[in-house]
Amino acid sequence: MDKKKGILTLVISILALIGCTIVAVFGLDSGKTGSASNIKLGLDLAGGVSITYEVVGEENPSAEQMSDTIYKLQQRADGYSTEAQVYQEGSNRINIEIPGVSDANAILEELGSPGSLLFLDKDGNEVLTGTDVADAQAVYETNSMGSQEPVVALTLTEEGTKKFAAATKAALPNHDIIYIIYDNMIVSYPSVQAEITDGHAVINGMESFEAASNLASTIRIGGLSLELQELRSNVVGAQLGSDAIRTSLIAGAIGLALIVIFMIAVYWIPGVASALALCLYTVMLVLLLNGFDMTLTLPGIAGIILSIGMAVDANVIIFARIREEIATGKTVRSAIKIGFQKAFSAIFDGNVTTLIAAAVLGWMGSGTIKGFAQTLALGIVLSMFTALVVTRLILNALYAVGFQKEKFYGRAKERTPINFLSKKVVFIAISCVLIVGGFVFMGVNRASTGNALNYSLEFIGGTSTNVTFPEDRSIEDLDANVVPVIEQISGDPNVQTQKVQGTNEVIFKTRTLTVDQRQELDDALVDQFGVEKESITAETISSTISSEMRSSAVLAVLVATVLMLLYIWFRFKDIRFGASSVLALVHDVLVVLAFYAVAKVSVGNTFIACMLTIVGYSINATIVIFDRVRENLRLSGSRADLQELVNRSITQTLSRSIFTSLTTFVMVAALYVLGVSSIKEFALPLMVGIVCGAYSSVCLTGAMWYLMRTKIGKKTEAGKGKAAAK
Repeated sequence: MDKKKGILTLVISILALIGCTIVAVFGLDSGKTGSASNIKLGLDLAGGVSITYEVVGEENPSAEQMSDTIYKLQQRADGYSTEAQVYQEGSNRINIEIPGVSDANAILEELGSPGSLLFLDKDGNEVLTGTDVADAQAVYETNSMGSQEPVVALTLTEEGTKKFAAATKAALPNHDIIYIIYDNMIVSYPSVQAEITDGHAVINGMESFEAASNLASTIRIGGLSLELQELRSNVVGAQLGSDAIRTSLIAGAIGLALIVIFMIAVYWIPGVASALALCLYTVMLVLLLNGFDMTLTLPGIAGIILSIGMAVDANVIIFARIREEIATGKTVRSAIKIGFQKAFSAIFDGNVTTLIAAAVLGWMGSGTIKGFAQTLALGIVLSMFTALVVTRLILNALYAVGFQKEKFYGRAKERTPINFLSKKVVFIAISCVLIVGGFVFMGVNRASTGNALNYSLEFIGGTSTNVTFPEDRSIEDLDANVVPVIEQISGDPNVQTQKVQGTNEVIFKTRTLTVDQRQELDDALVDQFGVEKESITAETISSTISSEMRSSAVLAVLVATVLMLLYIWFRFKDIRFGASSVLALVHDVLVVLAFYAVAKVSVGNTFIACMLTIVGYSINATIVIFDRVRENLRLSGSRADLQELVNRSITQTLSRSIFTSLTTFVMVAALYVLGVSSIKEFALPLMVGIVCGAYSSVCLTGAMWYLMRTKIGKKTEAGKGKAAAK
């Protein structure tokens, strides 16, 4: 790149940054399309629509019926937002809360009346009911002409399969119609083209994929175990209030500014390149969150924080490589080129491994897990692009315009390898004590409170108290004056507050209150805040994180772990690298779990996001060190002293481990210092996880790989050596 191209590249980069920033702040039009203020926010940050359904015809439905209905409604609600919540209220009511929308009537019209679906033959005889349908999805299928057409794919239950086989056999000779009736209206009337015996049917003839999707949604919502009717619908405000958004933005801006200053102070001209690329990354992320219509919540912020940390990490790896090449006598131009080449494998493997986890979580997870996975995946792809493309272009441009001397880039100093492996027994012992101590505390907690961890109402349910105040109160006013009273009475430090739009009604959600606590709370609201006792109602609510959601989360993490193990095995040609990475990952999760038990931090929605963030962070930190071990093995050959090689590899990447952990820690610490109480409870264990991840990657992963390499694979490698000697 010559000087003119360098100047042009810098001008284009700066203009792109300014242009993207203007769009991110002000939007593209009067509606602020593309701006940060136009990003969909979840219930915790912006509120939405709350709809309460009541069971029709059964006063005391079974727990199984309610659970099945909630699960299917959650699938339906996920179509509006991955952050939608569905939970039980009382014995026969179900609440649906959908973030980012404000028209309750429109949602009700689209959602329809659940639980009234029938399949009838041409003479009006019942063929199937809604509960005979296990699933309905809109898909594309190749037709007889070889083209793709939208269809509705039905999956029937075992009982439904038997019924449908008999019905289609009877209807086939004349290709009779089967009517699909929803809410007493015909929504489809396909004709029978074949006897269907395997429980899988297809409805074709759809005019568009949207029409197929709508029909599939109608069949799913109609196929509930119970018939429901709307009891009430409200537009509710944000659970965290405007202060949560404002302080989060300020914290993010401060954290980003500190990182920019740090990168420039440590890496000089490369730091300037990374600062520009990182700022561009941030505004592009805002634009893409808009473009992909994602819903942002507190867990989503965790995914963004992790991706910013990984974006910084990629730059740190690259710049360290450039300094190493300069130290070997390479020119600055050559050092830049070779530095990017050598850093590529660590960046690629680390990001792809985390991307595998995000893909599996997005595919198999639900609710907040899916939202976390989406923002994380978007951030990872964008961070790779900015580090490997944008930073490279800007750095080469800065070199071309005159910053060509070595002093602008720095030179790596030769460091004597630190003998980390000599302390491996101490490190492993410390980890064992921390993990075992966590399980001991969980046992003590269970004995004293009945729960191993401090579960919030998202996990164990609680009480929803509706209060109509004599005057309108802001969320900030409620948090400052009313919530402390409720916390004292309930013993719950994580009271959730929602305002009902257009009224003075407020919903307080706490852990389950006893009869005495409910009475005490009613008296306090009447005496201290002038509330009329008749305007206070309370209902028991179920957990918003259903057992199915927990099961899907655990299964998704297990599948992601296995796939990450296989990927690392494939890339590093040695399963011991993968096994060591997974062990470090498990270690970090267990240590943070121990912290939750000891500090009694509330375990709610953010707990899942925190753990998933730590999984992604841990595996990425480990990959960087193993990439250097792999390189040094290749350079040293089979006669290398493994202990010295591992110590040297860890020492060579030590600055990266410290700097990346420090910059990510700064981002989260800013959230902790400036955030509201719920954000603090999210940020605190995340900071512990960052420190723990740095510790395990530096002190444990190399030691575990070394032990596996010298103990588990010792006989095999010795045998190969003897065979070669012959």
